[in-house]
Amino acid sequence: MSHTRPYSHLSGTWVIGGEADGVPRRKPVPMSNGDISEAKFLTVAEVATTMRVSKMTVYRLLHSGELPAVRVGRSFRVVESDVNEYLRKSFFNAG
Repeated sequence: MSHTRPYSHLSGTWVIGGEADGVPRRKPVPMSNGDISEAKFLTVAEVATTMRVSKMTVYRLLHSGELPAVRVGRSFRVVESDVNEYLRKSFFNAG
């Protein structure tokens, strides 16, 4: 049995994201500048509070691949800038 170390790539992080067949897969996602030391990570609860949605909604976004996340053990952490980018792209101008 082979084991993949989640942080084996220094230029990126591993995220959980949905595939076309609906099965979550791990895939490396490169960081924009390669430096993750300045990133602020949020818990699912903190993301839910920021977005004013339930934690289940955040989990759905993570598993569908709409919102990238780092998996640490059994927990997820989301980079704050990814949350801001998701909200920016999702903005809807009514009227």
